[in-house]
Amino acid sequence: QVQLVESGGGLVQAGGSLRLSCAASVRTFSTYVMGWFRQAPGKEREFVAAISYSGSSTYYGDSVKGRFTISRTNTKNTVYLQMNSLKPEDTAVYCCAVDLNRSSKVATTAGEYDYWGQGTQVTVSS
Repeated sequence: QVQLVESGGGLVQAGGSLRLSCAASVRTFSTYVMGWFRQAPGKEREFVAAISYSGSSTYYGDSVKGRFTISRTNTKNTVYLQMNSLKPEDTAVYCCAVDLNRSSKVATTAGEYDYWGQGTQVTVSS
């Protein structure tokens, strides 16, 4: 059974930083692509970032490029999202997800992911 648990969200002023973590209880974590998505009230879920199983390839949504960094520590079954220069429009619930297909392609759409965490709230005040 796969379980993903996010942490690290909170309230921060614009221009500040937060680091989100996602702990995965899944066998062979190091063989799976991981992703981060976010959803703000009244808006569709948005792709934020994804990382290959080894961590050598990363992808970002256009709205976060240059400000957010995704990384992973396979020995800890954890993926991270470092968020810098936060803006009020970054306010959302952030969820991590795992793609169990063991594909060489790094998934960037929600439909390609198999399991999701409950999410952590990030609120950026102006």
